[in-house]
Amino acid sequence: MTERLNYAEASPAGYHAIMGLERHVRASGLEQSLLELVKTRASQINGCAYCIDMHTKDARAGGETEQRLYALSAWRETRFFTERERAALEWTEALTLIADGGVSDDLYERVRREFTEAELVNLTLAVVVINGWNRLAISFATVPGSYQREQG
Repeated sequence: MTERLNYAEASPAGYHAIMGLERHVRASGLEQSLLELVKTRASQINGCAYCIDMHTKDARAGGETEQRLYALSAWRETRFFTERERAALEWTEALTLIADGGVSDDLYERVRREFTEAELVNLTLAVVVINGWNRLAISFATVPGSYQREQG
C-alpha cells in the first residue's frame, strides 16, 4: 500500500481544524481507555486499518488488555466491558452506522443513564472525529503499521 497524499500537508488548515476537535475530545474528561475503545470500534466498522493499528497500540500502552481488544467486535457477547463502556460502544455503532436506522429514543435513554449531558456530547464528538479520521485515512491510503506512539 502506498499513501496517495499527505492530507495534513495538502490542507494544513483543515488538518488543524480536525486536530482542534481531537484535542477537545482528549481534554473532555472522558476516560482515555473508553475513548480508545470507541475509536477502535468505529475504525473496525469503517474498515480503517491505519486507525485500528493506532488505537489498539494506544489502548495497550494505556493498560488495555489483549482479551478486551480481541473481543471488541463482539462486545455484546462478553462480560469484559462495564455498563458505561457497553453504552458507549452501542452509541458508537449507532452513530457510525447512522444511515442504518438513526438513534432510537430507547438507545438514547440507555446511554443517558451512564453519561452526563456534557459527557454525552463529548462522547458524540469523539465518534464524529474518529469517523472523520477514518475517512481521511481510508481516502488517502494512510499506510497501516506506520503509526508510532509518541513517548511521554
